Amino acid sequence: MKIPESHAQPFRVGVVGAASCSEETYDAAYVIGKNIAGLSAVLICGGLGGVMEGAAKGACEQGGLTIGILPSSNPGDANPYITFPLPTGLGHARNILIIQASQAVVAISGETGTLSEIAIALKIGVPVIGYQTWKIDKRIKHIRLPEEIVPHLERIKRHL
Repeated sequence: MKIPESHAQPFRVGVVGAASCSEETYDAAYVIGKNIAGLSAVLICGGLGGVMEGAAKGACEQGGLTIGILPSSNPGDANPYITFPLPTGLGHARNILIIQASQAVVAISGETGTLSEIAIALKIGVPVIGYQTWKIDKRIKHIRLPEEIVPHLERIKRHL
């Protein structure tokens, strides 16, 4: 049975990055989140502050949906731009869930938690796009400007 296109699952894009970041990085995450929503994709992140909040804010202001896979058991820990907070109580282990739920991952700046998410994505074959982040593997497609995310995500979506 063919599922009607109106019921087809949306493209899911994970955004990973630090829970605290500079204003410049927050602004870049905001633009990236806005562009993700502009592609009618669902944004999945860790649901907290910093990069996650910037991207979720951009997506929300563009009319997009956001999912926050939280490290705690408290849905109230989600930033105000998370449409669907999913409390896990898993701490950093929730990073695996973020990546597993995503069809593409955008890594923005970040620290060792972001590095672990990039490594998980590469391990399970989820495409990674990086903005001012770790340059650890040639499979990561690095962009110089937040706006450059669109053609890369469109290409990944076409090849699903």
